[in-house]
Amino acid sequence: MARSLLLRLAVALLVALTAALGGQARADIVRLAVASNFTEPMQALGAAFSTRTGHTLLVVNGSTGRLYAQIVNGAAVDIFLAADTVRPARLVEDGLAVADSVQTYAIGRLALMEPGDATAGTPSPLQRLQSGDYRHLALANPDLAPYGAAARQILAHLELQTASASRQVFGENIGQTYAFVATGNADLGFVALSQIRHPGSAPAGRHDLIPADWHDPIRQDAVLLERGRNNEAARAFMDFLASPEARDIIAAHGYEAPA
Repeated sequence: MARSLLLRLAVALLVALTAALGGQARADIVRLAVASNFTEPMQALGAAFSTRTGHTLLVVNGSTGRLYAQIVNGAAVDIFLAADTVRPARLVEDGLAVADSVQTYAIGRLALMEPGDATAGTPSPLQRLQSGDYRHLALANPDLAPYGAAARQILAHLELQTASASRQVFGENIGQTYAFVATGNADLGFVALSQIRHPGSAPAGRHDLIPADWHDPIRQDAVLLERGRNNEAARAFMDFLASPEARDIIAAHGYEAPA
């Protein structure tokens, strides 16, 4: 009887240990390269995903152009969340990404921001831009960041590209561009709406939302890279990114949901 009891206990312990080890094996690491404009919503998405699955996300942020170059040069990344559609498509063409994994996860909006609180009766940021009442205008580098390319289109739409040229200051990415304005080093700047719209709090600074038809849509695509093809946790995150829960988080941070 004692031997039988010991045997049953040993089997039970073995089953429990196997289950525990199996759970650890399922908890994997996902390495993501994420466009700078998406930094804050990525934090919220990462927390929700990790809570749901137990997987760990390792995130690096930067301009879409810079991240693309790093991936082409062999950076250890499983998933790329770009701020455009061009770079993910190129990665597929170059055989560095899984073709059927490309998905639009967000459509970005631009805002013209000035530092500080709004003062009643003073011109709005757009009015200041059009009148020339500013010293420095910040925008992301158009050659590296899709939000910078969109900002250049806005200036062309307003016929202000030439008038503003000598006062433009460029951030390497939209995160650096926001910092220029938030610290007062630029008194106007084109930033992502997501940087100034924070769930549960008032918008930072004063801003004007740019009409969407003043520039090409900023469609942001995600793609699973070949390095992450066999990473089940990476595939799980791609599925999560398209879920209603993720879409709600993304919308709450100032993005439009893809059609």
